[in-house]
Amino acid sequence: MAEDSTGRFRAGQTGLIVRVPDAEPAVRAWRERFDPSARAGVPAHVTVLFPFLDESRTDAHVWSALADVLGRHHAFDVRFEGCGRFPGVLYLAPEPDIPLRRLTEVIADRWPEAPPYGGKFTEVVPHLTIADGQDDGVLDEIEADLLGRLPITSRVSSVDLMVHDGAKWQERASFSLRE
Repeated sequence: MAEDSTGRFRAGQTGLIVRVPDAEPAVRAWRERFDPSARAGVPAHVTVLFPFLDESRTDAHVWSALADVLGRHHAFDVRFEGCGRFPGVLYLAPEPDIPLRRLTEVIADRWPEAPPYGGKFTEVVPHLTIADGQDDGVLDEIEADLLGRLPITSRVSSVDLMVHDGAKWQERASFSLRE
């Protein structure tokens, strides 16, 4: 998940993520130092949709619709073999990324009022952020360390709804993919 334009998360913000617990041993220390979402309580993850609907709008009807939409998709494995970069950002690149893109597309199609990243980007690139807002020297150091810890393989079997409570991100619900 990304920070909003003020550099702080807002109470009531929500996001949908795929947790990647198998990456935690390799990335936790780096993320805690260089990824604001980690310091705010978000585990290693690939964002499906951020921001999603405000918490005040995520009622039982939305949860049911999320369960229905996501339950139509099969669980899958992803592999992280290398890093990628955006300006000031280092991330692990999931392969294949098509199933992750599809999850983003179906949620964004169902809730067009919640475009990925607020509509800031024309293409959504699935990724697991390791560091954000750092110079190339720091990113080079992190990447060198991570390359010795790859590949990482993980099973994607659910999508979690995360909510910011004003201090930390908390899981509100988890929606299973079809096995």
